[in-house]
Amino acid sequence: MNRYLLAGALLTAMLASCSDENEDLTHEVNHNGSVESSIQVSNLDAGHRLLTTRHKVWVGGSVYRTIEYTDTLPSLGLEHTVAENEEGDEKNVTVDKDYEIYITVK
Repeated sequence: MNRYLLAGALLTAMLASCSDENEDLTHEVNHNGSVESSIQVSNLDAGHRLLTTRHKVWVGGSVYRTIEYTDTLPSLGLEHTVAENEEGDEKNVTVDKDYEIYITVK
């Protein structure tokens, strides 16, 4: 349960930092003392998704430790949508539903 809360918290922080109004935007990770986190949801099989959460702990310019968690999630099924190619042609397609990821930082 704590892993889900941490994952949600990290994504919310990343999404909040995407705003043009945020003065704390950064394009580089401070490698002298920080935690760099990433969240990925990938296909495992027809009925499941794999949630991977990675945390790199940076100390003194190098990675002190990498912490990785993986969880299996149920697939959300399929949805019908309209896809557009580079030429602007539209086509009805069926795709996997994606999970929405929220991060809350306290």
